[in-house]
Formats: sequence, C-alpha cells, structure tokens
Amino acid sequence: MDLKLVKNIINLISDSDVDEVSIEEGDFKIKVKKRSDSTMQTVQYQMQPQQQQPPATPPQPAAPQAPKSTESAEKPDGEVIKSPIVGTFYEAASPDSDPYVKVGDKVKEGQTLCIVEAMKIMNEIESEFSGTILEIIAENGSPVEFDQPLFIIKKD
Repeated sequence: MDLKLVKNIINLISDSDVDEVSIEEGDFKIKVKKRSDSTMQTVQYQMQPQQQQPPATPPQPAAPQAPKSTESAEKPDGEVIKSPIVGTFYEAASPDSDPYVKVGDKVKEGQTLCIVEAMKIMNEIESEFSGTILEIIAENGSPVEFDQPLFIIKKD
C-alpha cells in the first residue's frame, strides 16, 4: 500500500465538495469519508490477504516527531504554530536559500515561517501573531501531519 497515495486522496477530498470516495484496485480497498461536523477525514481500508501469507495489519499512525532540541526535556513557554495540512516541511524556499526563520528571530504577524509542500503545491505557513521563535520543532524535509506542531513562538 502506498501511504503517499492515501495522503493525496485525503488532501483531494478535503479540498473538494466531495464527501466520500471509495477505490478498489485488486486486493486493495480504500474508503475516505469527510465528517459532517468538521473538515477532518476518516480513512478506512482493507487489504485481502494473499494465499499462504498472514493477514495484513493496518499501519499505525506515525508517532509525533521529537523536537530538534534535546537540551531540555521541558517545552519552552509560548504559542504553538501547527501545520494546517499534511505535507513535507521545508524551512527555506529552495535548498540554496537561507531558512525563513531561525531560533531567536523576531517575527511579525503574517511573516512566512516555512513551506509545507502538498501535492507539488508550496503552501507558505505564516505567523499568526508577532513574537520570537523559541523552537523549531519540525525538521527540514520531513513529512508533517495535519495539526502537527511546527514552531513555538513567544508572543510580544
């Protein structure tokens, strides 16, 4: 099963007026359905076991990524900026560019903090308020989930 395909299907559903999609291809079946009370989706899938193989178990959700900083076990005080979409976290516009922000930088409301790429679309994530970057939680080039913490910012 291709996890990227599942993520792409979820993103397509969330960005469209379609409420439910079912796909069957060989022994792979997936059903994605929007909840009526929010924009979050539930995913149901099943794979039929092939002969002489044990039944496939569904993959477990990825554990939240550990923060980059291992100096302190306790989180800095501040507001958390979370990913609004599933995608890949990039700290700069291109591999040769400087990061948008670094720990200790002062940011203004609306300032670009990073990019989350989803389906080849570069989505700029902006600061929701002015403050100082206390921690960058996500790692450059790593996959991020919906609502996953990306930054901790101390409000001004």
